[in-house]
Amino acid sequence: MKIILASDHAGFAIKQTLKQHLSLQPYQVVDGGTFDEGSCHYPTYAFLAGEAVAKKEVEFGIIICGSGIGISIAANKVKGVRAAVGYHDEAVRKSREDNDANMIAFGARYMNVEDMIRRIKIFLTTPYLKGRHESRVDLITDYEKKHFK
Repeated sequence: MKIILASDHAGFAIKQTLKQHLSLQPYQVVDGGTFDEGSCHYPTYAFLAGEAVAKKEVEFGIIICGSGIGISIAANKVKGVRAAVGYHDEAVRKSREDNDANMIAFGARYMNVEDMIRRIKIFLTTPYLKGRHESRVDLITDYEKKHFK
């Protein structure tokens, strides 16, 4: 499985830790930046990672900023992206089962790396269940097709 990992400056240190951990797993990890702790803008890396997911260059994206909120909002501006904030184990599971989320966002200032690692495993191994949720995800996709290039 190929995944992209990206962050802004606030998430850089944790991104490096997650990158090292994931590289020991059966995943091909693409580093989508940032590449140091210098101040930068989270939308730049959210868009880059989101486009890789939307173009199916990777299967999933993991993105990190200070809170996880800004970077998820930016990623969700990319047509085809469904990014969820990974604030709770069950919420992460539901983001995959019910919403077919293809990106997960974390807040470096409010979440610890052990929780992130556990939630990444949940995210990457939980299947989308479709069923009654498929019509709702289809509504999102249809809206994107109608309103985005």
